[in-house]
Amino acid sequence: MRQVLAAAKFSFRGFWKNPRVVLTFLLGFVLSYLLSTRIMVVIEAYHTPVQAVEPFLWTFGDSTAILLSSLLLLLLFADLPGLTPVSPYYLIRMTRKKWLAGELLYVAAATLLYTGFMLLSTVLLCMKNSYVGDIWSETAAMLAYSKLGQNLSVPSTVKVMESMPPYLCMVQVAALIFLYSLCLSFVILAGNLIFKGNKGMIAGLLFSGFGFLLDPQTIGTILGLESYEMYKVNVLAGWVSPLSHAVYARHNFGYDRLPTVRQSLLVFGGLLLFLVLISLKALKRYPFTFLGEKE
Repeated sequence: MRQVLAAAKFSFRGFWKNPRVVLTFLLGFVLSYLLSTRIMVVIEAYHTPVQAVEPFLWTFGDSTAILLSSLLLLLLFADLPGLTPVSPYYLIRMTRKKWLAGELLYVAAATLLYTGFMLLSTVLLCMKNSYVGDIWSETAAMLAYSKLGQNLSVPSTVKVMESMPPYLCMVQVAALIFLYSLCLSFVILAGNLIFKGNKGMIAGLLFSGFGFLLDPQTIGTILGLESYEMYKVNVLAGWVSPLSHAVYARHNFGYDRLPTVRQSLLVFGGLLLFLVLISLKALKRYPFTFLGEKE
């Protein structure tokens, strides 16, 4: 375990000095600001406060916002697996499995850091008009019980507010987003190991595109379905699409046949296990080549 932690720690060396990392987090903050503006408009117009984590729940409560935020990970993990002149030092002192475990731990920690950063960004952007008490705000009630939330595309729903308090809801939403982002990150790593080079970015784009094409609204638009025909599409997409599993509002709260949050967590866990096994198999054939200085 000490060797795995050492490999992961080495991958974080110079993390904040990497231009791609800095650009990813800057773009993440800009994205959070742009998506939060619809919430800020309501706060300023009605002069009502919000609970501290509510902006995060509303900002990243739909498939488009989650898809856009996760695509930034393509930039963050474009060069996986990270091979440097020091990598041979680790590879001759540990097995390939331990080295890969260190890479996986690095990816998981970086993805968790990115998810936490997006949460913190939305909290800071609205902190002037927020409170920390674990109770839904008047703004949330106004968005949920009127058509205002629907008109602004803010996913504040009565069934969510009746199910749990804000902080517990935040934990579940953050867990779903983190696991979806982690799956995308592992797809990039597995793609780079299988196809060599930076082909993992293509695999990541295909993974994201698959979720986008299985979005119920996208399917309904393509097939020209009426609103009464969308129920079966919503249920099918809710089970098949990884992106739908990441959207908190598309879960079963006792009213339909959509997956529960626990079932979505199990689906992500199974997908992550599959990607790890694929990466281990690809690692056996991965050609580690380190060229010296050319004279």
